[in-house]
Amino acid sequence: MRLHKEGYKIVLISVIIWFSINYLVSLTNDAVFSVFILLATLPILVLTIRFFRYPRRIITAAPNSILSPADGTIVAIEETTENEYFNDRRLQVSVFMSVNNVHINWNPVAGEVTYFKHHNGHFMAAYLPKSSTSNERATTVIRMADGTEVLVRQIAGAVAKRIITYSTVGKQVTQKDELGFIRFGSRVDLYLPIGTKINAELCQEVTGSQTILAEI
Repeated sequence: MRLHKEGYKIVLISVIIWFSINYLVSLTNDAVFSVFILLATLPILVLTIRFFRYPRRIITAAPNSILSPADGTIVAIEETTENEYFNDRRLQVSVFMSVNNVHINWNPVAGEVTYFKHHNGHFMAAYLPKSSTSNERATTVIRMADGTEVLVRQIAGAVAKRIITYSTVGKQVTQKDELGFIRFGSRVDLYLPIGTKINAELCQEVTGSQTILAEI
């Protein structure tokens, strides 16, 4: 299993802590206690390593399609007002990622990054609608070749404490490129033009870089 680069340091520290704890416990010469600690700490180590897994995926570019930016579940499909960049009505599609999902984020469309901003905020549950404007978040806008702009917003959750984004204004990106990574539970919102054909449904399980959420 491959590890994502954002997990190298955390996984290394976790392995060192796990080994140290179990080594110190083994010095007690209490076999029952040693086995208990081993069985109690091993699942935590495995889950940490699994969280940073880097799946091998074949990503096929779809110029007129909006690919899911993340693995997870569709928790919102609605018309709403986007107040940070567009300041008008947009179609919002939101993907919630649990701790069991791959937490890599991909660019949903190809084009030029025209806007990026990171916002500090709270860490309420990411599935709540208010998290879109109250939680720590990072907003990226990508202008497609035909001039259509798509806004993708990474949102931290109750457990997520860091959003990593690889976007910079002026950067040319493709659907095969990673947008970033969010640690330990989060959400990604897409804001699309009114009239965009939505192919997804509420509660649908989607796969980042694979599932077509909408078509321009």
